[in-house]
Amino acid sequence: MSTKLLVNGRIHSPSNPDATAMAITDGIVVWLGDDTPARALHPDAEVVDLAGAFVAPAFVDAHVHLTDTGLGMIGLDLSHSESLAACLAAVRAHAERNPDAPVLWGHGWDDTDWPEGRAPRTDELDECAPSRAVYLARVDEHSAVASSTLRAGAEAPDVLTGPEHHAVRARARALLPAHDLAVARRAVLDHAAAQGIVAVHECGGPEINGLEDFQAVLALEHGVAVRGYWGQLADTPEHARELLESTGAHALGGDLFVDGALGSHTAWVTDGYADSDAAGTGRAFLTVDQIADHLRACTAAKIQAGFHAIGDGAVSAVAEAFRQVADELGVAAIASCGHRIEHVEMISAEQSAQLGGLAVIASVQPQFDARWGGADSMYATRLGAERAARMNPFAMMAADGLSLAIGSDAPVTAMRPWDAVRAAIHHQTSGSGVSARGAFTAATRGAWRAGGRRDGLAGTLVAGAPASYAVWETGELVVASASGSVQRWSMDPRSRVPALPDLSDAENNPVCLRTVRDGVTIYERAV
Repeated sequence: MSTKLLVNGRIHSPSNPDATAMAITDGIVVWLGDDTPARALHPDAEVVDLAGAFVAPAFVDAHVHLTDTGLGMIGLDLSHSESLAACLAAVRAHAERNPDAPVLWGHGWDDTDWPEGRAPRTDELDECAPSRAVYLARVDEHSAVASSTLRAGAEAPDVLTGPEHHAVRARARALLPAHDLAVARRAVLDHAAAQGIVAVHECGGPEINGLEDFQAVLALEHGVAVRGYWGQLADTPEHARELLESTGAHALGGDLFVDGALGSHTAWVTDGYADSDAAGTGRAFLTVDQIADHLRACTAAKIQAGFHAIGDGAVSAVAEAFRQVADELGVAAIASCGHRIEHVEMISAEQSAQLGGLAVIASVQPQFDARWGGADSMYATRLGAERAARMNPFAMMAADGLSLAIGSDAPVTAMRPWDAVRAAIHHQTSGSGVSARGAFTAATRGAWRAGGRRDGLAGTLVAGAPASYAVWETGELVVASASGSVQRWSMDPRSRVPALPDLSDAENNPVCLRTVRDGVTIYERAV
């Protein structure tokens, strides 16, 4: 056995909140305390001087789409396009820089605040890149625009949703070289490790990127662990087990779509959209009976299930299915599986209490609220200010017993866990945010629990826990007001300062110096 001893640091440990040293043997935390006894008790250990750095449990991103995130990193990023004209100019420039690319793949456009008030048209893409295959996914990934070459005569509207979108997306994906896909996947996992992330939950399915991509992601050899969620309905326990075996998935959930997304007018909202009569109530992809059948099959097979549900119609359908299956199989059977709901943005107090009583896990994305919440936001535009203010009620869900697990839904929002933690604290609706400790826990221990780890050790730094941690360069941020008064904010989540500052500047985030999974270093910042 070999022991590594970290000294002269600040260790975030519930068992020893003042620890400055931590001993690790064969990938397991074996001791925490002060430097002097640490050296005396472990005289033969390899000593690592932390030089005052902060050590905390590593992050887990509870909802990602790795290949698409990687393609956005190596392809055309349209997230900074502030107008339709800027978006089209970026497409034109990208086409000129990549004359031999079989498909021009872009992601991240968001027409919500564009002065033109609309998305790109097919003919405009054809003009930017004549006779080229162009696929541009909207920021929420639930709609896209594409050139005529990819649409293949489809008479659907310029903005593609539902089955039309899935068909065009598959056509575009088929044109991407295998090498580009492999580079994209590895790039995003390297990025995750550099953000202090040691595990991610990949959400795949037949209508997302298909089985071939899903299995390629699971087969990656990388220091960041990948847990696979396959979004396909099962109708019997035998069928559920067969799906796990044939796909290699760890669970049957993730983006098993009950509805779509608000930005694309495809989330299922019972009172309709405030800004579009044509959108009606959005899209309902599954019935209560279908949801209940899947939940029943997975529960009987002791397999974790999950559903994508954003709008109140979708959340209501999922809640009703849970009620029916719990009445039939019992609360204990449901609770023992750790079933999940992804996003769960529009949830009532009654549904929160019901689902909390069944030990359901809410896989949430606080950066959605940071980006689209507030009185003058996309959510307010789509739903009106009153409904928008009730979205993503993290505090209520946590109080009702819903275990929170924080993810990014990358590429929808960036894999920046400190930003997600900060967004969970500083919710744009007063009273809906959680404490700094609660937010940090949801991004670490809560996310491990959402991935099936129930031992209570994963995501903590206590004796017996896996040595999965990140080392951060932190400090104190001094903010001077116009009146000259000074506020001091700590970047350490164990700090007694009331909350982390609501600042989006990346320079104010802790800097990751090292990421370690099970005692093995998977990222080290270059000096």
